[in-house]
Amino acid sequence: MTEAAIALFVLAALIASVRLLLAPNLADRVIALDVTLISFMGAIAANAAHTNSSQYLILLVVIAIIGFTATVSAARFLQHEQIGLGGPVEPGVPLESGDTGPTRGSDSAASEIGGAS
Repeated sequence: MTEAAIALFVLAALIASVRLLLAPNLADRVIALDVTLISFMGAIAANAAHTNSSQYLILLVVIAIIGFTATVSAARFLQHEQIGLGGPVEPGVPLESGDTGPTRGSDSAASEIGGAS
């Protein structure tokens, strides 16, 4: 029974890997990577249950931490890209429309936070 569960988890990971390679945008690739990692985690957990071993639990925790960190990083990148902060910014251009504070690349921004003037 566990062999069937492991086979289904591996099949799901392979299908998600194909989606990872063929996805049209970064958000779809991030979701496909999450599905792939979770599928592999399920297969490892099923194998650990089948062999009655706790050696794989550390590996599961490490994979979960790496997957979570990658997802959060990609989400923050996509958020900044969506509001226009993803690429290079020319000096003197405000951070956001309607922002009246210091601009990126200006000397006043560095002097306000204690930098050199």
